[in-house]
Amino acid sequence: MAIRNIRKEDDEILKKKSKEVDVIDDRIRELIEDMVDTMHKYEGVGLAAVQVGILKRILVIDLYDEKTPIIRLINPVIIKTKGTQEVEEGCLSFPNKYVRVVRPNEVTVEGLNEKGEKVVIKGKGLLAQALSHEIDHLNGIVLTDVMIPGTMEYVDQSKK
Repeated sequence: MAIRNIRKEDDEILKKKSKEVDVIDDRIRELIEDMVDTMHKYEGVGLAAVQVGILKRILVIDLYDEKTPIIRLINPVIIKTKGTQEVEEGCLSFPNKYVRVVRPNEVTVEGLNEKGEKVVIKGKGLLAQALSHEIDHLNGIVLTDVMIPGTMEYVDQSKK
């Protein structure tokens, strides 16, 4: 598959609301696999299609553990939340920047898999955070829109 260019924080497309996917065909499935490859190349936990310049309601998530397979979701919607957690969060579209945000501690998300089958995913902790973050992207909401004011830190990766 192909590695896609990730749109960065000043790109206007990141503020646009993504459109629902009407037809799941080979082009959509190829986009999803490109997104997985791109997410892995840049060591991200999640990636929304808008971050690679495609205004479609598609996201991928990988927690990099054996218990949780890679999540590929089309037209995801949060249908239930429970509790809150204050967490540190980064974003592939905001390289080397980290903020504190308040996210749900648990979420239930409905969507479609790459075969067009309805799926329900329940996530706690990091998975709830990742699902919330990527669904925000699909709604044109970025990290700086939800951060706790004054919490942004820049980490110079070249000094690690």
